[in-house]
Amino acid sequence: MASHIGRRKFFATLLGGAAAWPLTARAQQPAMPVIGFLHTASPDTYAPFIAAFRLGLKESGYVEGQNVAIEYRWAEGKFERLPEMAADLVRRGVSVIAATGGVPSALAAKAVTTTIPVVFTTSFDPVQFGLVASLSRPSGNVTGVTALSVEVGPKQLELLHELIPTQTVMAALVNPTNPGAESQARDLQEAARTLGVHLQVLNASTDRDIEMAFTTLLQMRASGLVITPDAFFISRIKQVAALTARHSVPAIYGYREFAVAGGLMSYGGSLTDTYRTAGIYTGRILKGEKPADLPVQQSTKVELIINLKTAKMLGLTLPISLLGRADEVIE
Repeated sequence: MASHIGRRKFFATLLGGAAAWPLTARAQQPAMPVIGFLHTASPDTYAPFIAAFRLGLKESGYVEGQNVAIEYRWAEGKFERLPEMAADLVRRGVSVIAATGGVPSALAAKAVTTTIPVVFTTSFDPVQFGLVASLSRPSGNVTGVTALSVEVGPKQLELLHELIPTQTVMAALVNPTNPGAESQARDLQEAARTLGVHLQVLNASTDRDIEMAFTTLLQMRASGLVITPDAFFISRIKQVAALTARHSVPAIYGYREFAVAGGLMSYGGSLTDTYRTAGIYTGRILKGEKPADLPVQQSTKVELIINLKTAKMLGLTLPISLLGRADEVIE
């Protein structure tokens, strides 16, 4: 009898131990890394770019929900929320911060940590704003991707002037809360003087501001509009494109999505390519590479997209020379 009891105890202990094995194995597995995704705008209009970021991650071997998690923080255009959002990501112990909302989100992330890697996307010179020491040798914990958007602002004005050469009054839409707003306006004013154009800078950082800017634009009888690169304006691409169509204003923006949404022209780098590259860098850092060893990537591809349907609606005849240089014509 005692031997039966002993055997039962032995098998009970054995089975109990076997049941515990998976738990022990799971406990020994490394925790899934977490990416902190910090952005200045809102998620609804950024879906294609989030998809591009995830594609870059996948190319580096990471799939959200499978072997990496992403904590999203969206400032909804309220830049003053960024510092606390960045600090919260640090408190949560994320593995890397993807500060993809331009200079404001990148500066907020850089200010709260010197140890957690930060990957940014921006249209501005990251050296000018102190994000990195140099493009080839970032140093510290920050690196990222720059898109050729700010640099092409004067070229955008030139393209508009080529389309409507007899018009001498134009406007530029600028977000005054953007750290690079002054340099954007300054570069455009210099280009306007060279072209003999009077340029009025219109400020907007809210939906109401955008509506008011178009009212001012009509009052001043501006014949063209340059929209400067900014995360807020990107999140309002459809609204701005609709306003330019409603008020019959020829306009140009730095991103293809604007022309697709009904805007007249876009000239600049690819946002989807920028976000994909940021995803690749984020994945490489998760694998152990250091930001200081990853040179800032510069997107050198610039595209001219023309919406021919919008041009016809505006009663504009596009010069053959301009159409011939277009990378894509939307009909």
